[in-house]
Amino acid sequence: MLKDLTNEKLVCLNIEARDWKEAIYKSAEPLLLAGKIKKSYIEAIINTIEETGPYIVITKNVALPHARAEYGAIESAIGIATLKKPVCFGSEENDPVKYIFCLSAHDNTSHLMALADLTALLERKDFYKMLDQAQSASEIISYINNL
Repeated sequence: MLKDLTNEKLVCLNIEARDWKEAIYKSAEPLLLAGKIKKSYIEAIINTIEETGPYIVITKNVALPHARAEYGAIESAIGIATLKKPVCFGSEENDPVKYIFCLSAHDNTSHLMALADLTALLERKDFYKMLDQAQSASEIISYINNL
């Protein structure tokens, strides 16, 4: 479940980023600091986007950056980040991105239930409103835990 893979330390609000690369680095940094990923994981995300395009922009205003486990996923986790000013990733359909959910999956299955929970949240307008209005990470985690 989503609440099992995220916590207040993995939430960043109102990140300032000049471009999509900086947005990836800053949104993934809490996972790096928490020991969930290695720096090579962040680099793999960026390299993959440069090679294959903005496939991580999964719906309007939302990116789900991730890479293969062997590039440095230590533990499954999901970081939640909002951008102060949305940035473009090159997705004609879904840019600009304002919400980033950085995924670390250390195997092929442990994160699937959490992704299902996240997908359900992304269909709720009140979730985006809460993300926009949240003043602290604890508000976001409380919202998720009370679903």
